[in-house]
Amino acid sequence: MKFVLAPDKFKGSLTGIEFCNIVEEGIRSVLPKAEILKLPLADGGDGTIEILDYHLHGERIEIDVKDPLFRPVRASYLFIKSTHTAFIEMAEASGMNLLAFDEQNCFYTTTYGTGELIHDAIKKGAKNIILGIGGSATNDCGIGMAGALGYKFLDSNDEEIIPIGKNLSKIKSIDSSLKIKDLDLINFQVACDVTNPLYGKNGAAYVYAPQKGANSEEILKLDQGLINMAELFRQQFDMDIQNIKGAGAAGGMGAGSIVFLKADLISGIDLVKDLIDFENKSKHADWIITGEGKLDHQTLSGKTIHGIIKTAKKYNIQVAAFCGSINLSQKELEMAGISYTDSVIKQAKNMQDAMTYTSDYLKNISSDFAKSMD
Repeated sequence: MKFVLAPDKFKGSLTGIEFCNIVEEGIRSVLPKAEILKLPLADGGDGTIEILDYHLHGERIEIDVKDPLFRPVRASYLFIKSTHTAFIEMAEASGMNLLAFDEQNCFYTTTYGTGELIHDAIKKGAKNIILGIGGSATNDCGIGMAGALGYKFLDSNDEEIIPIGKNLSKIKSIDSSLKIKDLDLINFQVACDVTNPLYGKNGAAYVYAPQKGANSEEILKLDQGLINMAELFRQQFDMDIQNIKGAGAAGGMGAGSIVFLKADLISGIDLVKDLIDFENKSKHADWIITGEGKLDHQTLSGKTIHGIIKTAKKYNIQVAAFCGSINLSQKELEMAGISYTDSVIKQAKNMQDAMTYTSDYLKNISSDFAKSMD
């Protein structure tokens, strides 16, 4: 019997790679001769570089860049020399994880450091750049990123503005005459799993800025700034960015990537699956075992497990999900295409016990599953 282990991370508890090792141990304790293939996945958010490094064995390059508040921070990206491809996570330079709780406010933050990572990758010889935009602390429509690549954003006095969300409304023109010369020669792909427009009630500011520390007055100003940017994109680049799904991702980084980088927005999990040849490696499996910290309705709308279910249905493979917690009914799980589930919280005494002994409970879940196969 062939099992493919294809989890996402258990945030704050286990990496996808650790999940694979624990589940393998649990299965082999019951089925020592089982064929097990470990293919941990990610959906383009934080942790994607680690997963791609596991599969593709690239070079981790570390440089000093600006954090969301323009302070120096050490950040890294993955570079595959043989294919001239760089994998950059926005969270490395522009992520919420870089800020203390009382510093988190996307009204004042920038994506400049992400642009510095892109610039360095181009100098290293990257011809293809894949950008993961999960976990951002920003709502600057990508102007910080673009600023690091030579774009200038000018106010009504032709003075250059500081590229933060607060200043989006002040921008009256965009000067692209000094952008780095090779930028248009690079193939950019952006891992993006949200469909929000740039502005409006479903846009970047109203939906995501509250989670990034902005108050109601700041959210209104950010939305007005994004409307201003959309108008500038129409005037200067002849692009109707508001009607592109995902333009509002990562505080408007979706829109900024399309306009400033000529990037394509692509499903993160589909992108990662393609890069590691997931379908070809999995198609003869009897079971795909996946998992993540919390399995809920959001999981089924573009996250890692959703991408796995698509592959499983295509090749008539059964899916098992081992999760931290499961907030779906048995009927919903069956309709989604998941045949077997178990959760750590179901076995644990309480949440603290679940977090402390996640590995032990996951091993028990795996051996119980294997016994049901025996």
